[in-house]
Formats: sequence, structure tokens, C-alpha cells
Amino acid sequence: MTKGRMEAFSDGVLAIIITIMVLELKVPHDATPNALIPLIPVVLSYVLSFVFVGIYWNNHHHLLQAIRHVDGAVLWANLHLLFWLSLIPFVTAWMGENQFAPWPVALYGVVLLFASIAYYILARALIAAHGTDSVLATALGRDVKGKVSVVAYAAAIPLALASSWLAFGLFVLVAIMWLVPDRRIEKTLTGT
Repeated sequence: MTKGRMEAFSDGVLAIIITIMVLELKVPHDATPNALIPLIPVVLSYVLSFVFVGIYWNNHHHLLQAIRHVDGAVLWANLHLLFWLSLIPFVTAWMGENQFAPWPVALYGVVLLFASIAYYILARALIAAHGTDSVLATALGRDVKGKVSVVAYAAAIPLALASSWLAFGLFVLVAIMWLVPDRRIEKTLTGT
């Protein structure tokens, strides 16, 4: 089976996720700059979630550049990832609307944790379909950034109940870590 349909479907779902998130930004009825102040937590939540969805989209694209085909296991693993990503608009809105209260931040961490686990499962399914000596397997290597992300999300969940801002800070650090371009797959594909 070709990878084109899976890639197109995934791109569409991610575009819808971003659209849903932006629709949660409510326009204030007051035309003064002070009317924007209560929206700061909502906007911060949106920006962080937009960055995370963008990171997943970018890395998903790179995964698919390194493969030739998909199978049933890959399709289900991809749907598993999309399921967790589809919950991001809900937890983003809950976290922002409640000004980073502990439980919404903890649930945000749960969704990020399970999305990262789902991404790992997708990568393993792709490697299984292409072999441990494939370009993708070589490029991903030990995937230190992926493992650090899982640990950070897992730590942030209980931390959110003690200090939601510290947990939010961990989420920001993970996002920054992934914003630094990860060129493993590109380097492996081009041989540089």
C-alpha cells in the first residue's frame, strides 16, 4: 500500500486540529487593550499547542519521507497517534480557560505523554515494515529526544498538581528542544 493516502489523511486531520484550536479563541466584546488581558492564558495555551501540533506534523512528514510503503499495522498506529493529537484542542481550551489550574495542566500532560508514546509506536511500526537496517531505523537511532520527551511529560503530570506553572515550563522546554531542527532523517536520506 502506498503512503500517499495516509499522509494526506494525516495532514487533513492536523489541519482540522489547528482550526479547532483557533476557533476556541473568543474575541472580546470590549475594544480596549485591557480586554485582551484575560485572554493571555488562552493565547499562551494556543501558542504552545500550535507549536506541538506543528512539531508532530513536521516529524510525521520526515518519518514518511524515509519510507516506501505502509501496512495495516502502520495505518492503525497512525490512527492511534491522530487520536491523541485530536484531544489537544480540548485540553488546550480547558487549560487556557482555567488559567493553568492544576488538573487541566495535568490532563494536558497526559495527552502529550500518550501522543509521544503513540508517535513512538508509529515509528516502531514503520521500522517493522521496512526492517531494522532501513533508512528510517538508521536515522532514528536511539531516539534520545523522544525518550527525554516521554520522561518530561511523565514528570510534568504529577508536578502539575503541585505547581502547574513548573509543569507548563517543562512542556515549553520540550517544545524548545524539538524546535531545534532534528536533521537525523534528512542527513540519512541525503547521506551527509
